[in-house]
Amino acid sequence: MSTIIYLAPIFGPVHSRRLGVSLGINLLPGDGKFCTFDCIYCECGYNKDFRPKQKVQTREAVREALEKRLAEMKENGPFPDVLTFAGNGEPTANPYFPEIIEDTLALRDKYFPNAKVSVLSNATLIHNPKVFAALNKVDNNILKLDTVDMDYIRTVDRPTGHYEVENIIEGLKAFKGNLIIQTIFMKGTTEDGKDVDNTSDKYVLPWLEVVKQINPRQVMIYTIDRETPDQKLKKATKEELDRIARLVEEAGIKASASY
Repeated sequence: MSTIIYLAPIFGPVHSRRLGVSLGINLLPGDGKFCTFDCIYCECGYNKDFRPKQKVQTREAVREALEKRLAEMKENGPFPDVLTFAGNGEPTANPYFPEIIEDTLALRDKYFPNAKVSVLSNATLIHNPKVFAALNKVDNNILKLDTVDMDYIRTVDRPTGHYEVENIIEGLKAFKGNLIIQTIFMKGTTEDGKDVDNTSDKYVLPWLEVVKQINPRQVMIYTIDRETPDQKLKKATKEELDRIARLVEEAGIKASASY
């Protein structure tokens, strides 16, 4: 199994299917994975296989590394479209996340004022007032909602702590539209034979009704792109993703599909 662990706080830039030229920011330890989910499709692998010994990145380390890289890119290129918080797990789990957001916005304004700041989050910590406030400050507040079916969530997203999808939905509504919903659609089975196809109306229509209630400014639909720790997962087809995106658009919400 091929996995991706980011050793440094700053990585890339990479070309993102959804965001363009993206400079990555990893707030988690550089020697393993630290996440409130343990998704069977995660490119970083399973939590149990990559337990970190290092601590999370400090505010000072992130600020210094980010400024150094932005200065290099200002001089030599390429210019980033976006600065993206992602990396080895859930970025909002870093206790310095709100302060690091402030630093990142200031450095963005100094070096690349046209670049966007994005956060890819599984939304498990949005009820923390400081995390909520910080997410409201970034350009692209991208929050995960793969389904509204708790059995599916337990099978695929596998929260590591207490998780109630109804509470998450209420937390997403609290952003009052200042968010982007991100949802992965896929097919196949788990290694122990459980069906994980969430492209059918059984999963799509209840999810769509909740998306309408949340009323995000955009929905990002995507499927598996890299090798996954569970080897029996399969990509959703372009036709399936396009159908789901069309349903979202028909509900009056902007949608994009990445294949």
